[in-house]
Amino acid sequence: MVAMDTVRLYNTGTRQMEAIAPGQPDGLLRIYCCGPTVYHYAHIGNFRTFLIQDVLRRLLLAMGYRVRFIRNITDVDDKTIRGAQGEHISLGAFTRRWTDIFHGDCDALNILRPDGEPKATEHIAEQIAMVEALIRKGHAYVTSDGSVYFRLSSYPAYGKLSGVDVGQLAPQANDNDGAVNLADEYGRDSVHDFALWKAHKEEDGDIFWESPWGKGRPGWHIECSAMSMKYLGETIDLHGGGIDLCFPHHENEIAQAECVTGKPFVRHWFHSEHLQVEGQKMSKSLGNLLTLLDLKGKGYTSEAVRYALLSGHYRQILNFTFSGLDAAQSALHKLRAKVVHLRGTVGWSATDRSTAAPDATDYPPSQTEIIPQKIAAYRHFAAAIEALKNDLNIPKCLGEIFSILNRTAAADRQFFEELRSIFFILGIEIFSDTGTSQGQSVPDDVAKLAAQRWEAKQNKNFAEADRLRQVLAGKGWDVVDGKGGYDLERNNR
Repeated sequence: MVAMDTVRLYNTGTRQMEAIAPGQPDGLLRIYCCGPTVYHYAHIGNFRTFLIQDVLRRLLLAMGYRVRFIRNITDVDDKTIRGAQGEHISLGAFTRRWTDIFHGDCDALNILRPDGEPKATEHIAEQIAMVEALIRKGHAYVTSDGSVYFRLSSYPAYGKLSGVDVGQLAPQANDNDGAVNLADEYGRDSVHDFALWKAHKEEDGDIFWESPWGKGRPGWHIECSAMSMKYLGETIDLHGGGIDLCFPHHENEIAQAECVTGKPFVRHWFHSEHLQVEGQKMSKSLGNLLTLLDLKGKGYTSEAVRYALLSGHYRQILNFTFSGLDAAQSALHKLRAKVVHLRGTVGWSATDRSTAAPDATDYPPSQTEIIPQKIAAYRHFAAAIEALKNDLNIPKCLGEIFSILNRTAAADRQFFEELRSIFFILGIEIFSDTGTSQGQSVPDDVAKLAAQRWEAKQNKNFAEADRLRQVLAGKGWDVVDGKGGYDLERNNR
């Protein structure tokens, strides 16, 4: 196993900071994260969680950990069934389309694809087998209609993750989006028991699977326990998700898994906090469930969205604002302008491969050698990387980067290799100003002037911004401003 430094991360289960470490002798770090329910666009609150997980994974890879990262796809539940029926198409056709859209958004946000992405509908046999084991062990029971429920009273440790008091629990008749779990109304022994298998109902149409208890489909919670155990084993090293999943979803996962195996299900729990929009909770009623498509339609780049969603600490509520998104775009331009300037001090161009960010085809995410410049050898950006290693403090990391860049007058190759690796971890391309919307390459001096002009405009120094616009025009480039940034276009002058 490659020698590595340590990442310390808050463990929701123990309420304290702990080092992340593989739990098995093979040295493989086993990570499972709850993925999307594919019935509509994922919103920016969902993507905040996925982006934080992406940065953590990149950091672990950069530090030499061997990582197996699994993220599931929920492709059968009330919402996917109703969506497919509403469009009069098969469940598979409906969820494939939304899965492809989700993947497209992930690619646009530069989120690495998982090492495995199991779908609930492709693992019905594993879920049925797990329900059968729970029934045999006395932890589950079948009701008269053919539904199966987990007997919460059979697991005294329930609530240990979230700290909930079982005696104060409301009936588990709703999922985390507040939608009614339609099959949860049948004769349960206790109102606290939750569905493992839902009997077929007339409104489900032709969407069902055969089981020992009759036609039906799995409950929402059982899929993650069954699939994580199949691909990662009976005990996971790290399990992630949004804080909204802590209860009841993750509590239910723990109960199911530990009652089957008799072993600890997860060694380290990793949750990210909620996201608000302009100071308000996201909700359909407020119309602020923003998607990446919405933000692109307003003129913002995917990269600016990524930067903005990473700008707050993952354990604090992030207030997502359009002014913050503008600031993210401005920060990216400032970073690139400084890099262009420093490259000029050593005569390296934007096409120099030694200073280019890693390419996904050159550096598959599963490789431990993903970053040529090992973190342990950092000289210039040690403080920035330490911030990430200490509870994934991305805001502090970015602050350190700006501080280092602002006080650096000249740079060497080591400086650029460190910068290259740390921005790979953050998932941001920093060594080019992305060219233009027409795909043309922008010379370094033009990119630098354009960044200076944008900064002048943001500082309301309009005279200087106009002057720089004329300079750029004289060099053959027109500036086209958008709400979240600018583009450069070749002119014919």
